[in-house]
Amino acid sequence: MASDQVKVIGAWASPFVMRPRIALNLKSVPYEFLQETFGSKSELLLKSNPVHKKIPVLLHADKPVCESNIIVEYWFPSLRSILKAEGEEEKKAVLAQVEEGTALLEKAFIDCSKGKPFFNGEHIGYLDIAFGCFLGWLRVTELAAGHKILDEAKTPSLSKWAEQFCNDPAVKPVMPETATLAEFAKKIFAKPPA
Repeated sequence: MASDQVKVIGAWASPFVMRPRIALNLKSVPYEFLQETFGSKSELLLKSNPVHKKIPVLLHADKPVCESNIIVEYWFPSLRSILKAEGEEEKKAVLAQVEEGTALLEKAFIDCSKGKPFFNGEHIGYLDIAFGCFLGWLRVTELAAGHKILDEAKTPSLSKWAEQFCNDPAVKPVMPETATLAEFAKKIFAKPPA
C-alpha cells in the first residue's frame, strides 16, 4: 500500500487523533499526517467530514472514515474538574473522586492484563489506545494541579502500564511532550480578558 493512499487529518495535540495514528503505526501502515491549524478548518477537512467538521479523519484511497470512541466518562471529566476546583476543600473532594476512579481502573487493568504489560496482554490493543491517548493530558493535569494521579504507590500497575505505553515505538513519536502540551493548553484554555 502506497503511503499516499492513507492520510490522517488531525492536530498533533489531540488525543482523538492519536488513536488512528497509533493504530496505523502498530499495523505498520504508512500514512501521511495532514496537520490542521488549531481554530481553523481546512477545505479538505470540511469536504471529508461535512456533517461534524471535526478531526480526526482517516482518508483511505480518498474515502473518508470519521470515527470517535466513547471515552470513560467517570475518569476524564474528573481530571478537568481538578483544574476548575475553587479552594482547597473542593480540590481535595475532586482529587478523592479521581483517586477512587483510578483505583477502579487499576483493578480493571490487573483483571484484564493478567500480569501482562497491556490491557489485552503482551501487545497494545484497543483499550490501551483508548485510554493511553489521554496520558499526555493527564500529565498536564498533574503538572497544573501539583498532584500525581497515576501514583506508583497507589496505582503501581497503571503507572508501569503508562510508562510502557508511552515508550512503545508505535506511540512514542506521536505522544506529545508534557511541557509542549502544557504550553499549548495555556493558549487554548486561556481565559478571555474581562
